[in-house]
Amino acid sequence: MIRKTFGMISLGCDKNRVDGERLLGEIERHNCPITSNPAEAEVLIVNTCAFLNAAREESIGAILRADGYRKNKLEKIVVTGCLPEKFIGELFPALTEGDVFLGVKDADELFPALERAYAGERVNCVGLGCGGRGGRVVTTPSHIKYLKIADGCFNHCTYCLIPKIRGKYLSYPMEELIAEAKSLGKTEELILVAQDTTRYGEDGGKNRLTELIEGLSAAENIGHIRLLYCYPEAITEDLIREVKENPKVLKYLDIPMQHSEDRILKLMGRRSGRGQLLSLIERLREEIPEIAIRSTFIAGFPSETEEEHRALLSFLREAKLENCGFFAYSREPETPAYKMQGQVHPSTKKRRVRELYEAQAEISAEKLAAWVGKTVPVLCDGRDGAGYVGRTYFQAPEIDGTVLFSAAGHISAGEIKPVKILSSDTYDLIGQCEE
Repeated sequence: MIRKTFGMISLGCDKNRVDGERLLGEIERHNCPITSNPAEAEVLIVNTCAFLNAAREESIGAILRADGYRKNKLEKIVVTGCLPEKFIGELFPALTEGDVFLGVKDADELFPALERAYAGERVNCVGLGCGGRGGRVVTTPSHIKYLKIADGCFNHCTYCLIPKIRGKYLSYPMEELIAEAKSLGKTEELILVAQDTTRYGEDGGKNRLTELIEGLSAAENIGHIRLLYCYPEAITEDLIREVKENPKVLKYLDIPMQHSEDRILKLMGRRSGRGQLLSLIERLREEIPEIAIRSTFIAGFPSETEEEHRALLSFLREAKLENCGFFAYSREPETPAYKMQGQVHPSTKKRRVRELYEAQAEISAEKLAAWVGKTVPVLCDGRDGAGYVGRTYFQAPEIDGTVLFSAAGHISAGEIKPVKILSSDTYDLIGQCEE
C-alpha cells in the first residue's frame, strides 16, 4: 500500500484544474498527505496541457524541472492530463523522466500504477481508467469553485485539437453535478465550465443548461453562478431569460467569438458571422442592460488579410465588449487549419495581437471610468498589501481585472461588501469600502 507525500503542478485551463482536483481527491481517499511545496513531495504529479504547441512545451519543461526535485525527497513523477492523453505514443519512450503516465480520465488508476512503479516498472495507464468522477480537493480559494459540467466537444473548429484529445461531447449527469456542487461547501461564486457550456444535455437529445442552472441555484450553499465558454450559436432565449431573471446568476457571459469577419469565421469552422455576433450582443444588452460580455479572438489565422484584421479592430470598437483576450493563431498538426494556404508570419501575428490589445485597452478604460463615483458590490478575494483585492460581477477570476480597495475594518475572503469606486485604470478599479 502506497503511503507517500504527494504534490502537484497543474497547468492549463480551469477544466484541467478540475481534473487535477479529482486526482488529489483520489490521494485524499487513500489517506496520503498532500503538500503544496514540490520540494517536499515524494510523488509529484504534473498535470499537463496540450492545447497549443506553447502549452506542450511548457508541460514538458515542467516535467524536466520536476526531475530536479529528485535531489530532495522526490521518488516518482506522474505525468497526467492532455499531453499523455494525445501524445502517449511518442511521449512514453522519449520522456524517461516520467515514471507513471495517466490520461484525462484515469484518476482511479493512480494508485495501482504507482504500486507497479515502486516495483520497478515505468507504467503507461493512459486510457485504462473508468472515467469515474470521485471527490475533489479544491485548489481555488474556498469561496470560489469551478464545476465542470461536461467533457469533450461537439464543435469541430479547424484550429482546435480538443476533440482529438477529449473526444465527443459528454454531459455529466445533472443529479451528480448538483450533488457535487452541494458537497463543495459554502461557495460564493460557482463557475460553470466545459469546452462549450451552452451544449449541456444535447448529447442526450435535449439542451438542459437552464434546467441545470435552476437546480444549482436551489442549493443553499451556492451564492452566485458564473457562466464561462458560452458559444454564441447556442445562446438561446431560454438562457438569456435565465441570466436575466435568476438573481443567483451573475450578469456576465463569456462568449468565445474568435473573429468578426465572415470569411475567416467560415474557415475556422464557426457558425456565426459578423452580423449575427453584433445582433447577439445587441439582444443581450437589450434584455439585460447591465450584462458584461467577455470574449476571445484569434489573430493571424491562415490567409487573414490586413483588411480583415482592421475589420476586426472596427468590430471591437463597435461591440465595446467589457473584456477580451487575444491570441496569435497557433499552427497545430492534425487540425484542418494546419494545411491551409496563406500561413501568416509570426511577427505579423504578434503585431496584430498587440494592436488588438491596444484597441481593447481604450475600450476597457472608457468602460471602467464610467464606474467612478458609483458603489458596487465586491467579492473580497483577500489582502493586497495594506488593502484588499476583490472583484465585482463583470470580473471573472484570473482572466479579467480586479477591484483594489481599502476598508476601515477587517474583511474576510468570500465576503461581499459595498465599495465606492474612486478611480480606475485600464483594467482595474480602485475604491473604498463603505461599511
